[in-house]
Amino acid sequence: MKFCPNCEVKLKKGDSGLQCPKCNYVEKKETNQTKKTIQEHESQFNVLAENETVQALPTIKIECEKCGNDEAVWWMLQTRSADEPTTQFYRCSKCRYTWRNYA
Repeated sequence: MKFCPNCEVKLKKGDSGLQCPKCNYVEKKETNQTKKTIQEHESQFNVLAENETVQALPTIKIECEKCGNDEAVWWMLQTRSADEPTTQFYRCSKCRYTWRNYA
């Protein structure tokens, strides 16, 4: 992002280069070089497999819709975009049924 040296307004792309919409200052195109940076990252979240131990997770009093048990472990993941709320997962401590709440 570049700014006009005369009036400090953000320069816009024009046919001949970057142009100030306020004072019409033009910064000519230098070269057609485009720099693209791609960052890859590993997820920091692990979804539990059906047979994984869940002893380290917090428990909550909530009724399992499958077996009626009143205790489950829970965890939260960001499954949608960052501006959406997190998704809360529950796993029954008796039958291991897993369900989610999008909150």
